[in-house]
Amino acid sequence: MLKILCIHGYRQNDQSFRERTGALRKVLKKYADLVFISAPNQVPPLEGAEEENGATNNTNQRGWWFSAPDDSYMAQDYTECCKGYEESVEVIKKALIEQGPFDGILAFSQGAAMVSLICGLKEQEPDGPYQFDFVILVAGFKSRQKQHDSLYLKPITTPSLHVFGDTDKVIPKEMSEDLLQYFVEPKVLEHAGGHFIPVSGPQKKAYIEFLQPFIDKKKEQETK
Repeated sequence: MLKILCIHGYRQNDQSFRERTGALRKVLKKYADLVFISAPNQVPPLEGAEEENGATNNTNQRGWWFSAPDDSYMAQDYTECCKGYEESVEVIKKALIEQGPFDGILAFSQGAAMVSLICGLKEQEPDGPYQFDFVILVAGFKSRQKQHDSLYLKPITTPSLHVFGDTDKVIPKEMSEDLLQYFVEPKVLEHAGGHFIPVSGPQKKAYIEFLQPFIDKKKEQETK
């Protein structure tokens, strides 16, 4: 059984992301144990916003960093502000050490951008605390905060599956495609939908195919 750390998107938390991954958890239940954590930064609630699909607790929305000093975030913004980022690195590092070892990381949207940065840290510090064998990045993108540029300088060698939708209005697919160049031999799963984790027939097959080598490796280790 693989152990996968799950990193939520902006304005989500561990519980809401767990709810949104129900179909995927069902697909992976024979293969993986999913562990969910929350970002440390509280996001100010949207004024008058209703809870989206009832899945997001309006008082406990979290983010991995802010792109502006007023605690707001826009993935498209090029800025020099990445408020809260260092705290998030510490939270993920702590989870990897204290709740690990993890075989891989599954991340969504801003969480996937955060994990691309963690992969960059892993390249700079191969024997450091960032120990995992693969990443699945859904609706991921390259962070546009200037302080993060250095983390994309070294090619990222961690095996990766990049999942994105043709009609994603939150993170346009061009932003997800742009992230691919920073990874060595990235695998791609494109779907016709929007900003969500797709789990129909062909996608189920793609997830399992990507995970199979890691499942086999784990079984080998366990039988030794």
